[in-house]
Amino acid sequence: MLHAPGWVVKGCVNNVSKVILVVQYCGPEWLKRSGHFSPATNLLKETVALCVKGSIMRHWHACVVFLLTFCVSTGHGLAQQIPDYELGGAKRPRPDLSFLKEGQYKRVHQSALRFVLRNQIARSEEFLTKYLGTHPGDEETLYMLGVLNLQRGDTDTGEEFLRRAVDEGLPAGRLIAGPRDLLRPLWDSPLLREIRRQHNDEPVQGPLVGSMTGSSFSVWVRTADETDVRLIVRETGSTDPLPGGRAVRSTAVEDYTAVATVGGLRPDTEYTYAVRLGGGSLRFHPRQTVRTFPADGQSSGFVIAFGGGAGFVPPNERMWNTIGNFDPDALLLLGDNVYIDDPESVLMQQYTYQRRQSRPEWRELMAHTPTFTIWDDHDFSTNDSWGGARTSVPFWKKDWVFPIFRQNWANPGYAGGDEQPGCWYSFNIGDVSFIMLDCRYYRTAPNDPEPSMLGPVQMQWLKQQLTGATEQFIVLCSSVPWDFRTKGDSLDTWNGYKDERNEIFDFIVGQRISGVVLLSADRHRSDAWKIERKAGYGFYEFSSSRLTNQHVHPRMENAGALFSYNELQSFGLVTFDTDVDDPTVKYEIVNIDGDKPFTLEVRRSELLHE
Repeated sequence: MLHAPGWVVKGCVNNVSKVILVVQYCGPEWLKRSGHFSPATNLLKETVALCVKGSIMRHWHACVVFLLTFCVSTGHGLAQQIPDYELGGAKRPRPDLSFLKEGQYKRVHQSALRFVLRNQIARSEEFLTKYLGTHPGDEETLYMLGVLNLQRGDTDTGEEFLRRAVDEGLPAGRLIAGPRDLLRPLWDSPLLREIRRQHNDEPVQGPLVGSMTGSSFSVWVRTADETDVRLIVRETGSTDPLPGGRAVRSTAVEDYTAVATVGGLRPDTEYTYAVRLGGGSLRFHPRQTVRTFPADGQSSGFVIAFGGGAGFVPPNERMWNTIGNFDPDALLLLGDNVYIDDPESVLMQQYTYQRRQSRPEWRELMAHTPTFTIWDDHDFSTNDSWGGARTSVPFWKKDWVFPIFRQNWANPGYAGGDEQPGCWYSFNIGDVSFIMLDCRYYRTAPNDPEPSMLGPVQMQWLKQQLTGATEQFIVLCSSVPWDFRTKGDSLDTWNGYKDERNEIFDFIVGQRISGVVLLSADRHRSDAWKIERKAGYGFYEFSSSRLTNQHVHPRMENAGALFSYNELQSFGLVTFDTDVDDPTVKYEIVNIDGDKPFTLEVRRSELLHE
């Protein structure tokens, strides 16, 4: 077993991603201190030996690439220089190296961190200092200046900036949520010891409700230290806890996250839950109340919210409050959920998730709203990216990006399992089926002779889901728009994969599947479209992807949209009523102020085969 401060790894030889993450988290400085780093060649030999011992030499390229990355690291020990590696048909990631300011707040501190990780601290400091001068009191800038000074070894100045950040409103839990390697120099300081003490029996981040069904649900949390996590549930109004689910453990290997599950519940019933950490106290917060879904196949009425385009913009984080005001039964996040744009950096991925997860508006909504997620290009790689047809190449798909995605959500499972990674899966709410698609992991280049968005395994799975479907509505959820007109001549939507989209639609017609509705995200606005076809009924598409983003895309009525909205941030509110003779689905655009500029209602009788 390798022992690293804050990152204890058990059995890492059985999983190359854990080996690589250990190396990235510990960095050369720890390796030197612990005796695992003599010359670079010894480190390389030792970790490759771990890979061999774990019978995972098929991943040797990933081990070598990132051991080399840290062998050439200098200065503060976190500098990142990525040697070349096999792409396997994927689009090469191009992280943004410019210092962006107005209109793209979500990028500002990522750019600063990117230069810190490349050991260009002075350049990053100059930018952040100027930015703070024009944005006095900006808590994220103070946080990043704290991180920067810690990396150059100035712990006193680093701690001062971090204290100022907390004084300006930064949730104190951010300092122990992570990325922990960035804050490690202060880990044993009085400041962080006190924050950790305050989180002995309550999550640092979360709870986040997910995987809701008619008889069970799960809750995700991040904890201050490794600990047991148990979900305690009682019916609302009762004081008697139900038999609890088994305890799970948050571990360093999983970045101190855990997903606890409880089952044996009644459909369409309200429950209050508490999260117990270790042997800590039991606290039932009023916000931690959920309602189980109707039983599968049961006619019912319910509401979902959906959207994408949720870059981190503090003034727009109130969007999560706006969504909560409508009390949806579920929230579907269809991609560009956090905007990482750097699949080659574990630290960047963690930083981008964690800054959102500490926001009080986010935590309030997640604590009682079942949330289901897929990714799009900016969460998976960089703009308009494709991952290529191979499962493990480039290495970061399977070893970094997908495991970190899984660490930060509580989705009900992934249909490809560990052998066929990807964020596709399905779930039901009563007699409505939701099919969530991964449009990036196995996507090939749109100029390939036979380009594919989904890949053959996911396509076969999708057809299996559709075959014999009897639900009143079947909702196909894509991270990119279905209608070819939504992005001009761009090949990044299904417009670049016309044959595959038509194959799906022809299958629906051939199997005479009724009630299909399309959801999508990606474009920074909210639209409604109708895709008319020669055979079968027309497909209605509800699209929304400007939850918090500042950046906006043009309205599309002139291109054929039924309606299009981009004046303010917005989300889609979709109401299903299957408890009537002719079931209905109603799509409303709701802006950040709670106004509803557009509404469209579709009856199931419009979605039948003649």
